[in-house]
Amino acid sequence: MVTRYYDAVLRPTGLHATQFTLLQALHHVSEISQKQLAELLEIDSTTLTRTLGPLRREGWLHAEAGADRRELRLSLTAAGKREYKRALPYWRSAQKGLEQALGKENWNHLVDAAVRTAEAVLESEVR
Repeated sequence: MVTRYYDAVLRPTGLHATQFTLLQALHHVSEISQKQLAELLEIDSTTLTRTLGPLRREGWLHAEAGADRRELRLSLTAAGKREYKRALPYWRSAQKGLEQALGKENWNHLVDAAVRTAEAVLESEVR
């Protein structure tokens, strides 16, 4: 439901929430391997490759082989950085709208629950 809400708010940008998330992650790192990005976002490689496809086709993503030819290094192009900045107000609007709809206390509980869920999943994978 939350993803559907973000998708609806982001609709005027032409981006899905998953695509915006990738732009946002790549905006915050100068360069990252596809494997590292998958690990950072906890996305399986097939889903990540499929979600990166439209970003590549739009020219928002630069990909090149790393030192190890099997490694693919990713970064945003200038156009990708512009697209991120263009879509950011919509994402912020979604954040604000959800927080207002839930109320500050419930919003904080939701964020806390998401963090705890991620931590529990990561911890269970270590065992």
